[in-house]
Amino acid sequence: MADAAGLDSDAVARLQSAVIEACLEVFEHLTRAHPHLDVTFARFSDRLEVSLSHENDSPAIGVHTITGFAARKVESAEDSEALAGVDRVQHETHGNETVTRLTKYLGEVAPNV
Repeated sequence: MADAAGLDSDAVARLQSAVIEACLEVFEHLTRAHPHLDVTFARFSDRLEVSLSHENDSPAIGVHTITGFAARKVESAEDSEALAGVDRVQHETHGNETVTRLTKYLGEVAPNV
C-alpha cells in the first residue's frame, strides 16, 4: 500500500518498522480473555493510516505504553527509524476497546495537528 501511495523504499521500510513496533507493544497487552488484535490499513488522498484495536478489561493504557515510542529513549539507529516511520500517533478508547492509529502523511509537509 505504501509503495502504491508513492513512498520511496526508505519511507516504506520506516513505516513498516513503526507498524511492527506498535504491534509488538500491543501484543504484550493482549490477554487470555481478549486475545485478538485487529489491524486495519486505510489509504486516503493525503495519508496512510494503520489502526490497531483490541479489547481489554483494565483502564485505558496510554499511548506511551501502547506504542512504546515516547516511553522509550531512542537508543539506536533502528529505534530512531521506527519513530521516524510515522508522522502522527493517536490513541483513543471506546468502552473496552483501545485504538492506536499510526498516520503517515503523503507529500512534502504534514498538516499542523
